[in-house]
Parts: sequence; C-alpha cells; structure tokens
Amino acid sequence: MKKTLIGAATAAVVAAGTFGAVSAGASTPAAEARAAVAADASDRNLQQSTHLTVEAATKAAQATLKAAEKENQRVTVAVVDRNGNTIVTLRGDGAGPQSYESAEKKAYTAVSWNAPTSELVKRLEQAPNLKDIPGTLFLAGGAPVTAGGAPIAGIGVAGAPSGALDEKFAQAGVAALGN
Repeated sequence: MKKTLIGAATAAVVAAGTFGAVSAGASTPAAEARAAVAADASDRNLQQSTHLTVEAATKAAQATLKAAEKENQRVTVAVVDRNGNTIVTLRGDGAGPQSYESAEKKAYTAVSWNAPTSELVKRLEQAPNLKDIPGTLFLAGGAPVTAGGAPIAGIGVAGAPSGALDEKFAQAGVAALGN
C-alpha cells in the first residue's frame, strides 16, 4: 500500500509540473516570443561556427579508407569535429586493435592545433610537455580540415607501417571534401 501511495504522489507531481510548464508556455504572447528571437539573433555575443555534416565526414572517411586499401594497408580512420567529438570512425578489415583509439587521438590533435600531426611532432623538441595533454597523440597520421583558414574537423589514421603513410591517407580524406 505504501508503494502505491508513493507512486500516486509521484505521478501527481509530474502531472502538475507538466501542466504548469504547458500553461506557462501557452500564456506567452507570440509577439513577445518573436521579439525574444529577434533580440537573440542580433546579439553580438553569439558566434556561428562551421561543422562537417555526418555525410561529409563519412565521405572523407571512406575516401581515406579507400586510399589505404589501394596500397594494401589495414587502417582505421576517425573524423572528429572542431570540439574533438567523433563524428565517424571506420575500422578497415584487418586493422589492429590499437588503431581505433590512435586514429581518434590523431584526429583530435590535428584539429586542436590546426596542423598535420607530423608537423606537431617537430614542436615536441621545443615543448616536450605537449605530449602530456590528455587525448592527444603526437605521431604522424592526423590532418586538419579547414574552412576559411579555421579548423572545423580532423581526420586521423592509424595502422599503416609508418606515420607518413597514415598521414598520406588522411590527406586523401581531406582532398575528398574538396570535390
């Protein structure tokens, strides 16, 4: 009986909260809502940013994987957005288990510094602590994707016998976005 009373009380509170939220939204005049939207749109504190679509990220990942397959390489490719969030990851047939995480970290590193990871490896000579930043991997194989000079995504590849090959395949993915 106690459980039934608690369940009924919870249902009543949820229903009251839902009714109150609907009622509050319903009482707002349409003109006020339009004014609020107009004020938000003209707010100079807002900034637009460019992001790859899932379709574009998939296109880049598939082109990357295809370039590696042409050279009989078994790799994983990851495409991350400007914030380092993974959009798509494709693990090629036979790619090693370590390649998945490595590809994501290379993509994240490339977009974070807006530079190919092979170039970033050279920076470690002057700043060896860079490698200690969480989520990064300073090995060749990552390439940034830019729009108007600003980084919008990163493509990371791992699994080929050299970082130079990984990066070559990542660049094929970047090039596919230009078509």
